[in-house]
Amino acid sequence: MIKSELVLRVSAQNPHLYQRDVELVVNAILDEITDALTRGDRVELRGFGAFSVKKRPSRTGRNPRTGEKVAVDQKVVPFFKTGKDMRIRLNDDE
Repeated sequence: MIKSELVLRVSAQNPHLYQRDVELVVNAILDEITDALTRGDRVELRGFGAFSVKKRPSRTGRNPRTGEKVAVDQKVVPFFKTGKDMRIRLNDDE
């Protein structure tokens, strides 16, 4: 599902809201999550999951084409851990 499909589904479930308003709300939520992660904060949505950032240290990599060693800088990457309720719903058919 892409963001525009999410907006359409939420709009369909809430016919009293304008689609443009739903889009503003979805964008605001995603922007706040992004801003929190940029600050290094953790974002937890109970039942859904938690967003956080992890730091990957610098390392020596290898160019797969030439086999030459390459320095890879340290970086910060987003990380998502599913919540218990989501894991249960995803594995409910077992």
